[in-house]
Amino acid sequence: MKVIIAGGGTAGHINPGIAIARYIKEKDKNSEILFIGTNKGMEAQLVPREGFEIKFIKVRGFRRKLSKENLTAIKELIEGISGSKKIIREFKPDIVIGTGGYVCGPVVFSASRMKIPTLIHEQNAFPGITNRILSRYVDAVAVSFKESEQYFKAAKKLINTGNPVRPELFNIDRQTARQKLGLDRQKPLLVVMGGSLGAEKINETVVAMVKKYFKNNDINMIFSTGARQYDKVMQSLGDYKNPSVNITPYIYDSATVYNAADLMICRAGAITCSELTALGIPAIIIPSPNVVANHQEYNARALEKHGAAVVIVEKDLNVDLLFRQIADLLGDKEQLGKMARNSKKIGVVNSTEKIYSIIKEITT
Repeated sequence: MKVIIAGGGTAGHINPGIAIARYIKEKDKNSEILFIGTNKGMEAQLVPREGFEIKFIKVRGFRRKLSKENLTAIKELIEGISGSKKIIREFKPDIVIGTGGYVCGPVVFSASRMKIPTLIHEQNAFPGITNRILSRYVDAVAVSFKESEQYFKAAKKLINTGNPVRPELFNIDRQTARQKLGLDRQKPLLVVMGGSLGAEKINETVVAMVKKYFKNNDINMIFSTGARQYDKVMQSLGDYKNPSVNITPYIYDSATVYNAADLMICRAGAITCSELTALGIPAIIIPSPNVVANHQEYNARALEKHGAAVVIVEKDLNVDLLFRQIADLLGDKEQLGKMARNSKKIGVVNSTEKIYSIIKEITT
């Protein structure tokens, strides 16, 4: 099987494509996979690192208001369609898969016009404009949240597959994870993370919170500041010391930390939400307000609606509110257990398997 995967810009669009590619190679050792992206997106670094070939086209996103940049975007879209057709003709794929981002537009649209089977995968509860447009042309649409189905009424085939979740997350159980971290069995573990680069508002609030409230050792905390903000956080903490509060720039062994966690404070990226629900981790979610179409809040509200998370929007976030919410949840094991069960109910652990089934169905 020969497969083209188009997706890019952010890791949230690229990593699902890489997960799909890995699964295809696992099921079909002779498969050939080619990624298409732009040389300005994260795909330029992430895809080659995973050992997959990538080719680039010229395309950019449109501004949401009239501007001279949109004239350039139209010109590059035309070039992108031309470039996509050239690559498709040369590679001769059996299927073209889009995983989001504006690079998907010319690639998937061109493939559909060339009568090649096409599939798009939408990670978020509120779909991006590119995927909403493409849904009218492709053979199948895979979604990750039931809440997004309403936006794809024109789709020929619509399947809820969930988001691909890293398989290594399931390679360790809770007891082993807690032992590995050296945690006291009687004390809960709170994990705080705002993303790989960090979330300034979350970091500032958590720093102030631990200085005000975390003066004893009754809660274990792993606080991931993000690589760019670690030094700033440590400087802000001054001479604060608490052996139960472990501050790190990044969580490298996420499988161990996630499986040991009793409660997580985090953003609402699509993959983060999928990992929370796949493992059944109760969460306090603080959606990033700095994303297109506020899609993180849609993701967060989807978990909240099912009783799997509590949502605090960033404009309302403050030290006392956050601590009160943490204390209420960690102090109520019954409620925490209910949230964990609710989370697990909506989690999907076999997303790549479901997506692969769609691929086989529309290519045979």
